[in-house]
This record gives sequence, structure tokens and C-alpha cells, in this order.
Amino acid sequence: MSLYQNLLLLTAVSLFLSVASACSDGQCRLLDGCSSDGDCEAGLYCFACSQGFSGSRCVRSTIADQFKLLNNSLPFNKYAFLTTHNAYAIDGYPLHTPVPRVTFTNQEDSITDQLNNGARGLMLDTYDFDGDVWMCHSFGGHCHDYTAFGPAIDYLKEIQAFLSANPEEIVTLILEDYVGPNGLTKVFTDAGLMKYWFPVSSMPKNGEDWPLVSDMVAKNQRLLVFTSIQSKEASEGIAYQWNYMVENQYGDGGMQAGSCSNRGESSALDDTSKSLVLVNYFHSVPSKSATCKDNSGDLINMLHTCYGAAGNRWANFVAVDYYKRSEGGGSFQAVDTLNGKLLCGCDDIHACVVSQNYITNNVMISS
Repeated sequence: MSLYQNLLLLTAVSLFLSVASACSDGQCRLLDGCSSDGDCEAGLYCFACSQGFSGSRCVRSTIADQFKLLNNSLPFNKYAFLTTHNAYAIDGYPLHTPVPRVTFTNQEDSITDQLNNGARGLMLDTYDFDGDVWMCHSFGGHCHDYTAFGPAIDYLKEIQAFLSANPEEIVTLILEDYVGPNGLTKVFTDAGLMKYWFPVSSMPKNGEDWPLVSDMVAKNQRLLVFTSIQSKEASEGIAYQWNYMVENQYGDGGMQAGSCSNRGESSALDDTSKSLVLVNYFHSVPSKSATCKDNSGDLINMLHTCYGAAGNRWANFVAVDYYKRSEGGGSFQAVDTLNGKLLCGCDDIHACVVSQNYITNNVMISS
């Protein structure tokens, strides 16, 4: 090997080593190269998104908590929340039936991890199955051994444990409901969740503001549950989703750039008699490889499109598959954007913090 070739080799090795050692041991920042989760700063993890960048880089893994950054003194509908679509359909979820599961998944983390990482809305499909209430994908409108995930109470107990351990947090459950009369009431009671129940009587009926988050916390009314069955609002006190919320089309139909139409069951997105807005952004058939791109700039573009379609209202809930997959900020940045818009008209909630600090400091100086 010639001297020139040796120099080239040494230069390449030196460059590789300098890049590889640029950061590690929790020092790598957003979009820095990484080899393991341990390389990344808190709130980040090491992920490979071939559609967005080469190799593995540190990307967001948690929300910025709007209540801790600013306050919880505004009405509930003045905030935005990360929502996990089909939160129960988890990779590797243990089998609870005698046959292998043959259906798709939508998330990679447990319910506990989803909540700990900042998801505050959970979309759940509930069915009568095997003499109990189960979380399940349906085939032909019914739950089967090969599409079932597990008894609902197992998931609900995780939610109960989170609410118990985090007394200032609020969780919203949006149920695609195929359960007969009183089945949900029983399973929520058995899971110990009724003590957190937000009552239908306190929900605004004509587009008014919701109660203050601080009051909801003080009263321990920190679990909002919406059902897709209208009669249950009167019979069981479970809120009928479409009385309070508008929602865009789900699946591939809701991912057309520049278009945001309402879901069939929802009233028009600009119906201001409903004070909550939910934006779906996920494929009809989940795709892990596509999701890291979907959950990034494309998602934020859709939030702007749906803002106009909803009568210039920003979404309160943004629902995605594989919520941690992204090109960098992902669904977490999308929620930061929404909270920034809702709370101070900025493009990011962190700008609200800067603005608030500036105002506070000026008031202190002038006084």
C-alpha cells in the first residue's frame, strides 16, 4: 500500500472515530448520530428513519408538558394532547387466546409507557368477547380469537395506576364501543377508575369552554371517557363523543395533502357547537416504515390544513400510530406546535415560555 493510500486510510479512520466519538453517554442532542438510547439526552432516544436520514440519530421520545411549562389555569379545550390510535394494539402483547394473533398493531409501547411519555388521549376498541370486555380489532364487526389482544381491565388498571401516581394529570379515553349495556360501567368500576370520572353533567353542550384544568384536578375529575354509542350517555353517564367533539376522516382518506374533511359520524369540522377538535393522521393499514415521515412535517402540515377546515380552530387531540417514530420532533413537536398556537399564538410552546418570562421580567423591572 502506497504512502498516499495509507494517508487516505488514516484520514478515513480518523474521521470515522471523530464522528463516532462526537457524543455519547447521554450527551447527544436532537438529530445527533447515536449508537444506542444511552447516547442521547433525556427526552430523546436512538432511532433509524431511512426515509428521513441515514444511520441512527437521537429523536424525541417525550412531550413537553404544557402544564409544567406554563400553567393549568385555562379551560381544558385550550390545550392540545398527544393521542395514540389503537393504543391497545401493541407489538408483542402477550397472547390471551389459544390461537396465534393474526392482525396488525398500531403502537410499540405499553399503555404505561405511552402515558409516561406524554400520551394523554388513548383510542381504544372495546368488545364483548369470551364473557368479558376485551380490547380487540374486529373482523366482520366481531372480536375473534385471532384478532383479540386482552381483557380491557388489564389496560384500565394501567391507566388507574398512572392516574394514582400522577395526581395532576388528565387522561382522555375515546372508545370505539361494541359493548352491551352496563359492560363498560362494570369494567371501569372493577378497575378502580370511577373515582376519577369526569361527569357528563359538567361537559359543555353548546360549544362553551370546558372547566379549568386546575378545577378538574382539584376535584379529581381527571378521566374523560367518550363512547361511540349514543344511548350510553343517558343510560350509563358515558359521554357520546359526537355531542362534544368534531373529528376529521381517519385512515388514508385523512392523509390527503391540503384536504381535511370530517369523519362520517362527526358533524362538520367547523361546527362550533362542539368545543373539542380531534385530528387523525394515520394510514388505514399501519406502516412502520412510512410512519417516521408521516409523523413529522406532513403531520404538522395537516394540522394547519385542519385548522382552516375547523373554522380557524387548532386541534385539541392529534392521533397517530407508532407515536415515537419520526424524523426528529415528530408527534411531540406537533403537540408543541398546537399548544404554542393555542396558548400564545406562537409556533412552539417554548416560545410561549420565553414570551411569558419576558413579560414577567418587564413587569418586575417597571414596578
